[in-house]
Amino acid sequence: MVQFKKIASITIAAGAALMLAAGPVLSQAETSPNFKPHVGQDGKDVIWVPTAQTLVDRMMQLANVTANDTVIDLGSGDGRTVITAAKIGAKALGIEYNPDMVELSRRNALAAGVGEKATFMRADIFESDFSQATVVTMFLLTSLNLKLRPKILELKPGTRIVSNTFDMGEWKPDVTSVVSQDCRAHCRAHFWIVPAKVEGAWKLAGGGELKLTQKFQEVFGEMTVGGKTMPISAGKLAGTKFTFVADGQNYEGVVDGATISGIVNRASGVEKWNATRG
Repeated sequence: MVQFKKIASITIAAGAALMLAAGPVLSQAETSPNFKPHVGQDGKDVIWVPTAQTLVDRMMQLANVTANDTVIDLGSGDGRTVITAAKIGAKALGIEYNPDMVELSRRNALAAGVGEKATFMRADIFESDFSQATVVTMFLLTSLNLKLRPKILELKPGTRIVSNTFDMGEWKPDVTSVVSQDCRAHCRAHFWIVPAKVEGAWKLAGGGELKLTQKFQEVFGEMTVGGKTMPISAGKLAGTKFTFVADGQNYEGVVDGATISGIVNRASGVEKWNATRG
């Protein structure tokens, strides 16, 4: 589910074990069994606006959510994003500040038949651990996204992030998609993949060096081989997948901590290459 948040709280994991790891849980306030949210309702940091189901579906598609995923929704509102992920088969957790919304979400999940896979908790996103997520979804203001950005960038490389409408400033989306069917407002989804960290010096097997600088998923720098130094271009990270061009050759590699290994497509054929942090 998504919510135009006034909630500086929220985080996502999935399943009871994930709830234990999600961070401090706020004490449960008294809730109303007849609670019904209204558009524009005040929250902790933003007002509540429901996300069109067509956009929720697009967010799931962009992140390629499967039954193998753990989806965490930051600011889960009435639970629709969490419930949609659970229907796909994923474990899904919504973290919401409003206790009435939490109870409403639980009722909605039970009614949808996904009460075991869709879980909800009342907590503050800025104090919560959502590191177990493979997919993080959110409908927050850009200012709140920027507060969360350092924490998101520390997630495991390859973690997928999807935001309704609001971006992350200088960290440009890998994909932006707009839906028009059955959506009147807030119909844009931004998608990112948390990039591996490659900035620094790398020693090439067989001699040579890579010197890299990094701006989120974009990579710049130079390669030195046989005393010849050449700039690299088109450097890009998609999680742990690293691609760039040097001396007219296309390099592909996979980052695994302090090593990068892959192939380079030369005119003479495909060769393997690897590098270790210098």
